[in-house]
Amino acid sequence: MLRCAVLASGRGSDFQAICDAVAAGICPVELVRLITDNPAAPAIGRAERAGVPVTVVDWASFPGRAAYETALREAMEASGAELFVLAGYMRLLSPETVRAFPDRMINIHPALLPAFPGLRAPAQAVEHGVRFSGCTVHFVNEEMDAGPIILQACVPVLEDDNAETLAARILTEEHRILPEALRLYAEGRLERDGRRVRVLPPATD
Repeated sequence: MLRCAVLASGRGSDFQAICDAVAAGICPVELVRLITDNPAAPAIGRAERAGVPVTVVDWASFPGRAAYETALREAMEASGAELFVLAGYMRLLSPETVRAFPDRMINIHPALLPAFPGLRAPAQAVEHGVRFSGCTVHFVNEEMDAGPIILQACVPVLEDDNAETLAARILTEEHRILPEALRLYAEGRLERDGRRVRVLPPATD
């Protein structure tokens, strides 16, 4: 079974969706670690209730980014995970960290990439007057929110939407497609071809 660690900074609702999918037997991964940069993250409580070990690499306790990321890489390596999932992890990883785990990190982003990378994606969607938004699961590369796309889900942007109402609608889809992307990865059904990711059919006996 694929050994998976999750990186999260906040409330951990995407992490909870993964935990629920694993518990239901629909996501064939073993959650071996939650790694967080925030000792007050509500995700920690979710991990404890799910029986997932937690490692805190507190950003505030390091003199700078280089020292923090050295400790983060050490924690990631020590977890023994084969795949790392960035699920509400709010820090941009350095190229050194990305290169340390090639094709072994995926991220969930609340927009239909390549539109609206970075912070405030739902707010940007509302401000730009787009008719549709959504979320994207992608491989992590050295550019922000620019890795090859694995799965996307689309939601309408309603006339009376604001950033909060749109974000809530997007979050429902995040909770659906992130465990699905993990399942496909665990089943060996994702094939990289440059920037394209093909979803292969299930294996047959």
